[in-house]
Amino acid sequence: MSRQSLYPDTREHILAVGEVLIHGRSFTAMGLSELLSEAKVPKGSFYHYFKSKEDFGVALLARYFAGYRERVGDLLTDSQHGNGRERLLAYFQQWLDNHASCESQSCLAVKLAAEVSDMSEPMRVALSDGMDAIVRKLAACIRSGQQDGSIKPQLPADDTAYALYSLWLGAALMYKTQHSLAPLQAAMTHTQGLLLPCNAA
Repeated sequence: MSRQSLYPDTREHILAVGEVLIHGRSFTAMGLSELLSEAKVPKGSFYHYFKSKEDFGVALLARYFAGYRERVGDLLTDSQHGNGRERLLAYFQQWLDNHASCESQSCLAVKLAAEVSDMSEPMRVALSDGMDAIVRKLAACIRSGQQDGSIKPQLPADDTAYALYSLWLGAALMYKTQHSLAPLQAAMTHTQGLLLPCNAA
């Protein structure tokens, strides 16, 4: 079965192929000719769906964050995965486990954050909006934990969620430069300390 047959929607097919290429190289290094050749679509198909490479980048980020929110949604919201504290720790454990198993290429946000933020204002906004949506999910999970008694009520939910996401995003960037799990392991230790159970001394 060809890759294109997996994506009957041509726009979705182009985005999926583009994400694979960017993971292997970078957004800047990926040329449109390379993308169209790999996707096996004519140049006109690209400009039918996207005004420019930058517009393609914005759509790519919107697609990535929508899929990411769907993937982590149940983990952060479904009580079957434990109380609020357990769900938060499980979410961040996934970050650590993915890097440990060399699956960190799935985090397009980490890869593009440093590359495109100064290069493209529309892509920077798409990154910011996507990250803000994740922070809001983390804050909601913190509030859920405060309601079920697993997270201390004095923690400001919004600020804590923002700080934790920033911590882990920075740790993921450190991982890329150091090729070491140490930054992510340190982030987990700090996260566990910040989210001490309510009955902890």
